Amino acid sequence: MDLFEGMLRKDQDEFRRVCNKLMSTCFLLKRNEKTKSDYYFVLRERQVFEKYLGILGYSLEINEEYGVVQMVNRENYNHLQLKLVDSIILLILRILYDEQKRQLSLTDVVITVGDVQEKYLSLRIREKQIDKTTMSNVLRLFKRYNLIDTLDRDMMQEDARILIYDSILMAIRVDDIRKVSEMIDHYRKGDPENREEAYQDQTD
Repeated sequence: MDLFEGMLRKDQDEFRRVCNKLMSTCFLLKRNEKTKSDYYFVLRERQVFEKYLGILGYSLEINEEYGVVQMVNRENYNHLQLKLVDSIILLILRILYDEQKRQLSLTDVVITVGDVQEKYLSLRIREKQIDKTTMSNVLRLFKRYNLIDTLDRDMMQEDARILIYDSILMAIRVDDIRKVSEMIDHYRKGDPENREEAYQDQTD
């Protein structure tokens, strides 16, 4: 049966565009104005996306409570390999997200670069902060995958704001947090074999 049977030509074109976006960003969000319409398009054409992605070895995960669509490779291919410092920052973002949600019951979780640095120092991995260039590059990477958004132009400043999306809950699950926590312990203890170890994230 034709995959696009009964689908209008304009919807077929939209499908191709959204599918390519999903493959490049992994997450589509209801609360991100840049992906909101794409999120609802996937919900409307869910069966077509599931069939097409299934042929390619991917599965489609939709969490309507979070308002997140995620594409996951069933064969564990095309996973993003993160450096240890990237993984630590990702874990910190998840921790800060959870803390804000529990304490303030916020719809939008907004933190600052200074909050990330403070949490990093509290983990006692190193005595100095993450350098500004590394921090900026990591935040740019996570923005690309729709895990966060940067709300200020200059992300080198301590008071620069970061919006953490609900997709962080699907990118970092309980087992993943344990895994990164173990890596943090190794790093804190100065284990040289783990200093360059990469963390395999859920983002594709």
